[in-house]
Amino acid sequence: MLEARDIKELEKIAGPKNVIITKEKMEDYSHDEVPILEIRQYPDVVVKPEDSKQISEILKYANSKKIPVTPRGGGTGLSGGCIPLSGGIILSFENMNRILEIDRENFMAVLEPGVTLADFYIEAEKAGLFFPPHPGDESATFGGLVATNAGGARAIKYGTIRNFVRGLEVVLPDGEIINFGGKLFKDSSGYNFLNLMIGSEGTLGIITKIIISLSPPPGKIYTLVIPYNNLNQAIETVPQIFYKGIIPMALEFIEEDIIVVTESFTGKKWPYKGVSAYLMIIVDSNSESELDTISENIAEVCLEKGAVDVFVAENRQKQNEILEIRSKVYEALKPQTLEILDVVVPRAEIAEHVMKIKEISRNYGMWLPTYGHAGDGNVHTHLMKTTEGWKEKVVSIRKEIYSDAISRGGKISGEHGIGIMKKEDLSLFMKPIQLELMKQIKKTFDPYNILNPGKIFDI
Repeated sequence: MLEARDIKELEKIAGPKNVIITKEKMEDYSHDEVPILEIRQYPDVVVKPEDSKQISEILKYANSKKIPVTPRGGGTGLSGGCIPLSGGIILSFENMNRILEIDRENFMAVLEPGVTLADFYIEAEKAGLFFPPHPGDESATFGGLVATNAGGARAIKYGTIRNFVRGLEVVLPDGEIINFGGKLFKDSSGYNFLNLMIGSEGTLGIITKIIISLSPPPGKIYTLVIPYNNLNQAIETVPQIFYKGIIPMALEFIEEDIIVVTESFTGKKWPYKGVSAYLMIIVDSNSESELDTISENIAEVCLEKGAVDVFVAENRQKQNEILEIRSKVYEALKPQTLEILDVVVPRAEIAEHVMKIKEISRNYGMWLPTYGHAGDGNVHTHLMKTTEGWKEKVVSIRKEIYSDAISRGGKISGEHGIGIMKKEDLSLFMKPIQLELMKQIKKTFDPYNILNPGKIFDI
């Protein structure tokens, strides 16, 4: 519990207007998008710094008093990563939301951690540039995207956030401000601390500036919706598309029952009905004739593998309607969702893993809506509260799904991070020495364990 003198010191550093201590105003800072009420936790204080110097002073003070500090971006995470388990200080980056530079010559941008994905897409487009990743919720902020190494549907072609972060300014727990990387595409100068920070979930340092690489915009985009009577057929089509030498921008699978729920939620209409499952494929090219050829080749492969039809959305309006339904799936399912899993398996194992989830669903009599990024092996399964007795079932269901993914060479998180929700399951696939090495790295950076304590693992 912070004392009055601690609050006064924080007000002195950040200004009284940027310090919140009333419980009602801290409600939004007690949770992220994980729908489990039991893991909510209020901080003692919320501080909204305006620059890295203020963050440095805050961390110096917190370190000297051993006060926990939890960084928070948009609060859109799905693993409890920004929940202040130990109370203390929430560092909210809502005042650090500036795009500091868009460098058209180097195809780079410099951002503060509170910049949202939505705002950055707009500004990059205005500059005639393109930020390829699409991790999902566009209200997510870059600090959180980098801290979890967010992925999304386009990772199949462009990679995850890690592939676009060229540099970081980071404040260490003792207040030291340090830079890793820069406007560079190569750096072989010793240990790669830049990549260590990416995906570290705010446990090693506080990210205060981000250098992001950009690309020329794609010329034209088509979105294909391909219906199947059998989910297994749909997923088994995926490697055949790659064999044709086609690397789509996105390649998703989704089932009909999920589409029905999401249509009702959004008021939008999916372009096909009455089948079991779908592939949604996005392709891009600078040549419209080449795009037509790519689409024809995909259609040929899919029809040979049992697709019922192929719908091609060539104009922006139709594409946006399809994408809105796909992007709103989590929100549509959220009211009855206890937890969303985020496993990743080798692409060749997706079909068998999803069939195993179907078997688990039947065995437990519990609806487990499953969809995901078929192109990169990332499978999202919702553990639902719609079945009587769900409280007694979820732990066993989660463990069976994780165990199956791990047996196929997979991991328990492809893009959401570990946070609170998955930390107890790391030992399912990590040897004790791996966990110990991570803890030693944490202790080296943060000997008093003030940064986001209780995330990834306990010390």
